[in-house]
Amino acid sequence: MSALASLEQALKEAREGSELIESLTFDRIVAEGLDFSELSCKQLSFHACRFTGCDFSGAAFYDCGFTGCQFTGCRFPVSYWQSCRLTICKGDGGDFRRGRFKDCTLRECMLRYANFIGSVWERCALSECSFTESALAECKISKTTFQTVDFTGAELFRTPMKGTDLSSCTLDRISLSETCAELKGAKIHTSQAALVARILGIEIVF
Repeated sequence: MSALASLEQALKEAREGSELIESLTFDRIVAEGLDFSELSCKQLSFHACRFTGCDFSGAAFYDCGFTGCQFTGCRFPVSYWQSCRLTICKGDGGDFRRGRFKDCTLRECMLRYANFIGSVWERCALSECSFTESALAECKISKTTFQTVDFTGAELFRTPMKGTDLSSCTLDRISLSETCAELKGAKIHTSQAALVARILGIEIVF
């Protein structure tokens, strides 16, 4: 049985039984239109897999790993992620609205033009990721670290960053409220202060 057929069989059995897929490893799967919605996935490993037009709405992931995977036109609204690891993954344009990420690690992931509105991030670690032009409005961020994360053009409206270190991140053209209240209590580098000043309409003279 091929790896794709094994995954399709696991999805079918989960639908017919406990709605749980557990302790499986998948390599180099090319999948299109698979339905993971509302299923629970525990201790799954995906390596160099490609997913196109798949539905992960309301799915829950526990202690899962994704390495070198691509998600094209996939939907993840109201999904739940706990103790998961995403490394060198690509999810440009993905729908992650109201998703919840808890104790997760994201490294070198491309999440440009993605929709994360209303998402929750708790005790996560993100490094060398790109959220260019992504929607991150009305998010809740708690005890989460951002190291060299690119937020160029991202919308951060009504997403409080209090207590968050953004000093190594790219904040060019981010969208904030008129008062920049989102950055109140956040840590930024001196080189980023001019960006905030421009948003506030302040002209800095050197």
